[in-house]
Amino acid sequence: MSDVARNAVARTAKLASLPLGAAGRATIGIGRRIGGRPAEMVTTEVQERTAEQVFRVLGELKGGAMKFGQALSVFEAAMPEQFAGAYRAALTRLQDSAPTMPAATVHSVLARDLGADWRGRFQSLDDEPVAAASIGQVHRGVWQDGREVAVKAQYPGAGKALRSDLGQIGRLSRLIAPVMPGIDVRALADELSERMVEELDYRLEARAQAAFAEAYANEPDIAVPDVVHATEHVLVTTWMPGRPLSSIIAPSSANQDDERELRNTIGDQYVRFLFSGPARTGMLHADPHPGNYRLLDDGRMGVLDFGAVSRFPDGFPPSIGRLMGAALVGDQDTVLAGLRDEGFIRPGTDVSAEAVYDYLAPFLEPAAGDRFHFTRDWLQQQFARVSDPRSPGYSLSLKINLPPAYLLLHRVWMGGIGVLAQLSAEVPVRSTLEQWLPGFATHEV
Repeated sequence: MSDVARNAVARTAKLASLPLGAAGRATIGIGRRIGGRPAEMVTTEVQERTAEQVFRVLGELKGGAMKFGQALSVFEAAMPEQFAGAYRAALTRLQDSAPTMPAATVHSVLARDLGADWRGRFQSLDDEPVAAASIGQVHRGVWQDGREVAVKAQYPGAGKALRSDLGQIGRLSRLIAPVMPGIDVRALADELSERMVEELDYRLEARAQAAFAEAYANEPDIAVPDVVHATEHVLVTTWMPGRPLSSIIAPSSANQDDERELRNTIGDQYVRFLFSGPARTGMLHADPHPGNYRLLDDGRMGVLDFGAVSRFPDGFPPSIGRLMGAALVGDQDTVLAGLRDEGFIRPGTDVSAEAVYDYLAPFLEPAAGDRFHFTRDWLQQQFARVSDPRSPGYSLSLKINLPPAYLLLHRVWMGGIGVLAQLSAEVPVRSTLEQWLPGFATHEV
């Protein structure tokens, strides 16, 4: 980690050590004494500076911290509106951007993995990156056979940096947690750290992406780039142009009627892709943040970055569909017994049916009708409910146990809900579950 990043972490940690209310009151008092400016203006400026600090730290750290920031970005829709503005802008930027590495460094990575004559593999390669993410950055080029390609080169020392950076997240989590209720940022960081080691080998990502590209080759509204070449630190795929999903979910256009149909269409494509993956490929795309999705000119949704996948060789476990279906028809005994059997509720733990339904509401409500409109308001209400100590869902959240086999699935599911709320999309969730979630259609919903 560089001195710049280390100092930034220290400054951010110092801010994080103050209770949000106390920090705000102190700053407001200073602002009144020095400049006589309105308290609201001073508070907004402090929030903006703090949010920008978070972005700079996560971006400078790259590796695990950048991935952590990208994972958090899909949950910004759950933030209370009084804090949302500054943090939302900073977190949304993390969906598709990061500081870049110099061209000479990229060339050294290509030479190491493709050979000293690496330039002969390309007709051209742009030195300026088109995207920079958690452990690598992407350049546009033309392969030797004339195909336009995206070339992802891994940051030198990414593995070492990843492990080091993850150790800094605890400090940042204290700053973020107060404004993102209902999200266990520490647990999110721990789960990411366990999975990211796999992402360091681009050959694993290439195999996963090739499987998805083959499975969706004839899909009319979903597209996956083909793999052209892969080594441990370099991945070459066919170029996929398009409009980033992050531009469509921008807050400034969140409720514009002229894009409502577009948002609904993308939401439908997004849900169908996530839920159909395990049945069609034996894998779940496990990185749902909007930076991995594009709207193509022909109306298809393009999907990128297959470094993080959860493997389900036989598709989704039927127990998930059966439990959801049973909950929707009010079969409380089956739900409670199933949660215990799957290890969500430990032996001897006393829970009520009311608490279970309160906790499961974000998962169940979208599937209760023919279509469901995901909104920021709805998501904020759900997270507030499970983070309110007076709520039955809060008490259950302290008792619930998430089995290791469900960790990544849970993150993808919650992340997907966050993206749909950002889109403000109205989606036929139930019909998608009936088609792709085993066991769900056996119940009369």
